[in-house]
Amino acid sequence: MAEKQRRAPSQGRAQATVDAILDAAFQLLESDGPERLTTNHVAERAGVSVGTVYQYFADKQDILAALAQRRTSAVRDAIAETLIERPDLGSVRPIVRALMNGFEGSPATRQALLGALFHRGDAVLETHHQAFLASIAGKARLQIDLTPEAAFVLTHAAVGLLRAAAAEPGLALDPQALEDELVRLMEAYISALVAVKRS
Repeated sequence: MAEKQRRAPSQGRAQATVDAILDAAFQLLESDGPERLTTNHVAERAGVSVGTVYQYFADKQDILAALAQRRTSAVRDAIAETLIERPDLGSVRPIVRALMNGFEGSPATRQALLGALFHRGDAVLETHHQAFLASIAGKARLQIDLTPEAAFVLTHAAVGLLRAAAAEPGLALDPQALEDELVRLMEAYISALVAVKRS
């Protein structure tokens, strides 16, 4: 069982080392796939010792979780930026677009990172997940107060479908059409929540 991230990168040099490790891990995910990702390979690509990797990360899964956390921060920022710059898009489409574009890389990489984000049980990732749900409810300026259960369903409906799409690249789904369908799904769910509240 992986331990939580071992050392917090409090200084600039330490943060640069962590960034180098995560950048190397992403590059290896893209070139070799998640099955062949190892801490030894990450250390070699990052130009550090494997001992340095273990100063910050307990194992491969810990690295994947940190990569996923980094991407979800970018997704939340993209949601906020889009809502500010393009209010004409409404509240749902920016969220869907940010989710679709937030996890870059090959289908295998996206699948690995989405899986790490939503299937790790450690406290750090759970806290990050809850913050993500809060951003969905708050930054979208929805006209309802989402319960934790409704926020969970709303978020996982979209993310689950995106994970499935990443897992089945052979389907060759059209990105714009998939975005439209996800928007329709989320808008219908939100409309149902509003109707229940008004009844």
